[in-house]
Amino acid sequence: MSNIARFGQYAAAFEEVFKNDDWSILEPYFTEDAVYEVKADPPLGGRQEGRDAIFSGLKQALDTFDRLFDDRVLELVDGPEVRDGAVWISWKGTYKLAGAPDFVMAGEEIARFEGDRISYLEDEFPEGAGEQFAAYMEAYGDKLLSD
Repeated sequence: MSNIARFGQYAAAFEEVFKNDDWSILEPYFTEDAVYEVKADPPLGGRQEGRDAIFSGLKQALDTFDRLFDDRVLELVDGPEVRDGAVWISWKGTYKLAGAPDFVMAGEEIARFEGDRISYLEDEFPEGAGEQFAAYMEAYGDKLLSD
């Protein structure tokens, strides 16, 4: 199986985890010593090393952001394709919340594989994305946390 096909399987599995919070679904997709790096200005940037740390960080992101919205729509903008031996995509997420404007963020993701498992995953956001996120949270965070 190609890395692009395997990445597609991982992406579908991640959406299952988003719905059911069963992180064991993702274990076959990551090496135990995988690294996940978010390249962005604060407060978005960060790095987790090890599969368990990655899952913990991703769960925290879903619980404190994605799952607080009424709906989220993820779109593949470009790719997938192989660049420098890694699977690359460009994506956009639209987050919807009653009583607030949509929050839209976009970025690029790469995944490097060892065999059929991701050993390095990276999300890169454009300059200013952290400020955009902080401003949205300042203006509408109370609506997200009101339930």
